[in-house]
Parts: sequence; structure tokens; C-alpha cells
Amino acid sequence: QVQLVESGGGLVQPGGSLRLSCGASENIISSNTMGWHRQVPGKQRELVALITSGGHTNYVDSVKDRFTISRDTAKNTVYLQMSSLKPEDTAVYYCSARPFPDTPVRYWGQGTQVTVSS
Repeated sequence: QVQLVESGGGLVQPGGSLRLSCGASENIISSNTMGWHRQVPGKQRELVALITSGGHTNYVDSVKDRFTISRDTAKNTVYLQMSSLKPEDTAVYYCSARPFPDTPVRYWGQGTQVTVSS
């Protein structure tokens, strides 16, 4: 069973930056579509960014030009660099893995809290 473990969340002031990391227990980063999602209480989980096995990236409009998804296949790790953070970015952020962008998520991480507040 593949495990995804997120880290890097925390409290940051508006306008600040954070980098989230997602480490995989097996070498799946280069062969799967990896994604970052977020969820706030009472709302559906939202896909924020993804990177395909071919390295193509896609972002939800609300984070374009502020967030960057990347990967290090040698370290089996996916990153989400977040900058110009806003209070509305506050959420639990989850890492995911799926075979292809249009297939269901196969693996989820446990989530890491990001709080943007002064």
C-alpha cells in the first residue's frame, strides 16, 4: 500500500510563503499524476494543482501565478510552493496520486493544515 505523507504546513501571515512537501513510500511520482487538494470545513475538497507523469502542470484559477507544483523523482517527493498567501488559502492541504488526470484518485495523504492569518 502506497503511503503519501505531507509536511510543511503551518501558520503564515498574509502575503507570506510556504512550501508543502509530499513524500511517497514507493517510486510512483514519475509514473502517476500527482495532485494537491485543499478542503475547508463544510466545503468539498478542491483540486488546487496537479502535475502529470509527463511533467505538465495545471492550476485552479484562484492560485495561478501564486502557487507552483513541482516534483523530485529521485526523492519520490512532490512540492507545492505557495506565495502571496491570502486568508482564503487557509485549509487542510492533501496530496494525491492517480494513474492519469481523468482517473479517480488512488492514494491520499493525511493532510497538513495551512493557516493564513495576521
